[in-house]
Amino acid sequence: MVVITVMSSPRTRKPKRNPEPILSTGAGPPMSEGQAALLKQLAYDAYEPEAYSKNLTQADAAQRIAALQAKLKLLDEPPHTL
Repeated sequence: MVVITVMSSPRTRKPKRNPEPILSTGAGPPMSEGQAALLKQLAYDAYEPEAYSKNLTQADAAQRIAALQAKLKLLDEPPHTL
């Protein structure tokens, strides 16, 4: 996830990107072993190993799992042609 901060200046108004992605909200219990195993497998299958982190909360892990499952579902569908 990339966080964009808008800086207003008389010369330029380009958004500034945060160089460090936010890994976790830090609030809540850590992800379960089952979530960790599923997230690690989905991250591998979706070619996104950076989606897996050991320090995620249950809520963050659930969000990433849902996003990776949606991505893999889209990849399994036939291509759209006209």
